[in-house]
Amino acid sequence: MKRLRDRYQALLLDLDGTLYRGHAVIEGAPQALADAGETVQRLVYVTNNASRGPGVVAGHLAELGFPATPDDVVTSAQAAARLLAERLDQGARVLVVGTDDLAAEVEGVGLRSIRRFDGTVPAAVVQGHSPHTAWPDLAEAAYALRADALWVAANTDKTLPNERGLAPGNGAMVAALRAASGQEPVVAGKPYAPLLEDALVRADTRSALVVGDRLDTDIEGANRVGLDALLVLTGVSTLDELRDADVDRIPTYVSDSLDALNHPPVYLESGGDLGEVLRRTPGRAVTLRASDPEIR
Repeated sequence: MKRLRDRYQALLLDLDGTLYRGHAVIEGAPQALADAGETVQRLVYVTNNASRGPGVVAGHLAELGFPATPDDVVTSAQAAARLLAERLDQGARVLVVGTDDLAAEVEGVGLRSIRRFDGTVPAAVVQGHSPHTAWPDLAEAAYALRADALWVAANTDKTLPNERGLAPGNGAMVAALRAASGQEPVVAGKPYAPLLEDALVRADTRSALVVGDRLDTDIEGANRVGLDALLVLTGVSTLDELRDADVDRIPTYVSDSLDALNHPPVYLESGGDLGEVLRRTPGRAVTLRASDPEIR
């Protein structure tokens, strides 16, 4: 039987909670992606976190033992910048709530990034995660949004996993700005389509498996764009959440580790206990949504 990864030409890999937590690598993850077989997939690292540019992300991945170059990384900041460029005139001013790397993506598509404005309302506000976002930043954005500026959020993740637990994510800050402005953002990141569509363009194939740890972003995002998905139980989402999940958040496969990519999946028989199957077959992915007889 084929390994799970051999069914696909590309792996679209989430980062936080899937490959690492904060600065700590998830045990066994680099080894799981080191393909010793004949089939070599394109590895595309797809992150909702807009705080760092692709070069910084690739450098971090390489330090942790993952094979990565900047061209392998697709970020929600890049997707947000693309959405802005499609909607605004060249040179339009965009108020940035986020890091300098997010501002650089805005500048890179021919727009002008600003941090404050003097009464002339910017054309748009773009918001991405930064640990340094403060009240003055949110207030400046609220003024612009109440004056009808376009609002693009890199993502709406409520939490961000790190080595200490779950910290507030960009979605927590988006919620504050939503409450202050009464507006709704256009969202670039997962579960919405722009980021994953950009990743498919980078992979140059639609034969791709989305791999992630969150039902509300990675798995729902994969389902929205018609891709198979593997949920790994190394980050945010749990088996209890999966049991109660809506149909649009059900993955194709679920496993307790990333090494499931290197083994044939097992099939969950009708009425079977998912937790028990995972315990009986450690390191294997359990198939939830396929009926391929090859995996029985």
